[in-house]
Amino acid sequence: MVRFLSLSLLALAAGSAFAAPQGGQEVILDDPAHTLEGWSYENCGLPEDVIQLESISVTPDPPQPGKELTVTAVGTATDVIEDGAYADVVVKLGLVKLLSRTFDVCQEARTANTSIQCPVQKGKYTVVQSVVLPREIPRAKFTVNVRGYTANDDPMLCLDLKVDFMKPPFYRFW
Repeated sequence: MVRFLSLSLLALAAGSAFAAPQGGQEVILDDPAHTLEGWSYENCGLPEDVIQLESISVTPDPPQPGKELTVTAVGTATDVIEDGAYADVVVKLGLVKLLSRTFDVCQEARTANTSIQCPVQKGKYTVVQSVVLPREIPRAKFTVNVRGYTANDDPMLCLDLKVDFMKPPFYRFW
């Protein structure tokens, strides 16, 4: 289950490199940290990173165990992404590290049979990825740190995600 969750979040984080290019889109969010109802992300990347992430959105918000999650990511590849690109992913539950793994970004794209394969050309991309989250996801708060690198070990993407699967302690009254 941890691998499934981490791969889903990896798709969310790095997906902007593996979708059909879109022209004429504008930046949706400019702030480095984005807090939403049940999850948040921080684009910790630098202006010289190969992938310039512009926005991430999820439906439903907040994500729910046992339900389909659709993730939309928008970003720009400022350079060609070639075979050998990789992402270091760490998934934590509180202070406990559940997973620390390096993923071959191009191999993951081939395995998932995405429409764009390496080498990924320069350009603006939008990716929409849907996955069904397992019902067995514990009611807890997860942190996912993603650090992507090119085949030449240049910084490609930096993203920190927080996903809260805990039920609110009190009902909301409107």
